[in-house]
Order: sequence, then C-alpha cells, then structure tokens
Amino acid sequence: MTEPQSPPDQEPPELSYEQARDELITVVNRLESGTENLEESMQLFDQGQRLATLCETYLTDARAVIDAHQEKQAN
Repeated sequence: MTEPQSPPDQEPPELSYEQARDELITVVNRLESGTENLEESMQLFDQGQRLATLCETYLTDARAVIDAHQEKQAN
C-alpha cells in the first residue's frame, strides 16, 4: 500500500529526504503525463517546487556534514 499523497495546494508535512524525493517524482510524473488541467498543474508545480527545495536542503546539510568530517580527518 502506498502512503497518502498530500493535496497539491497544501504544504507537505515534515518528510524525510527519501519521502520528499519520492513525492517529487510522483509530482513530476503527473505533470509530464499532461492529464491535469491548468489549475491542478499549477498547484502541482508549486508543490514540486517546495519538495525540490526540501530535497536540496537535505542534500546541502548532508554535504556540510561530509565536508566537516573530511576537514576533521585532514587535521
């Protein structure tokens, strides 16, 4: 059973990186299918932007942890 998707016009709940990535993939697939009307497409686009920002934040934070660890190892 798949987890419920948040409605496109609401903020996504606090998601893990993997959950946000999977939801983003779902949003992109729906947009690429071309089956949504204009209003739904705009809502999906906004949701996708929020999910992409969340994923980018996770990746930026992970990169900072890796960089700090590498710096610590070098000293």
